Amino acid sequence: MGKRLVRPLAKREAEALRSTELAQYIDHTNLKADATAEAIDKLCAEALEHRFCSVCVNSGRVSQAASRLKGSSVKVCTVVGFPLGAMSSASKAFEAKDAVERGADEVDMVLNIGAVKSKDYAAAQEDIRAVRAAVPADKVLKVIIETCLLTDEEKREACRIAKLAGADFVKTSTGFSTGGAKVADVALMREVVGDGIGVKASGGIRTAADARAMLAAGATRLGCGAGVALVSDKG
Repeated sequence: MGKRLVRPLAKREAEALRSTELAQYIDHTNLKADATAEAIDKLCAEALEHRFCSVCVNSGRVSQAASRLKGSSVKVCTVVGFPLGAMSSASKAFEAKDAVERGADEVDMVLNIGAVKSKDYAAAQEDIRAVRAAVPADKVLKVIIETCLLTDEEKREACRIAKLAGADFVKTSTGFSTGGAKVADVALMREVVGDGIGVKASGGIRTAADARAMLAAGATRLGCGAGVALVSDKG
């Protein structure tokens, strides 16, 4: 399957979306350490039923998800260097390459947050480039910048270097740190990257109203653990 990059919606378009229409933007997610094989099967079945964009699973579950979703339009998304982003670039690149070989269509890597906090932007950019080199051009690479740990200046620099390094998306959060997606952060990220790449809002999106607000701010993908409840929400 090729890349599926969606243009940002105008605010009024996002606000008018029905709950069921949100499914096309959702990466249906289970990244819990104790996620069982049965839980991943359930995640995949729900994704097929509701036609979510992808399932997002830990790299050890990629083969299972790829098998369950084979022949469908639902993509397999995985995380790399998760959740801290503090491992070596070579380790991240190997994990990404291995995941793609086992069926991942999309890779969400965690930025080298410490490098950005140290203002070593060159090192942070090279870290992304190493993973981009391991992920084929027809596969999607998202960079998780972990907005809750960054100042606005650092968020801007993180988005800038991710775009320069060839990322297809920037993403707000792992969901495993001190905070999740905020409308203001999504708007800032969209302002920096322009319309050329995607913005994924992830962490704490639990209602249809939350989802519409993120899309209205410039998000083109939503990472949700509560995808089924969200598309069933009448609000």
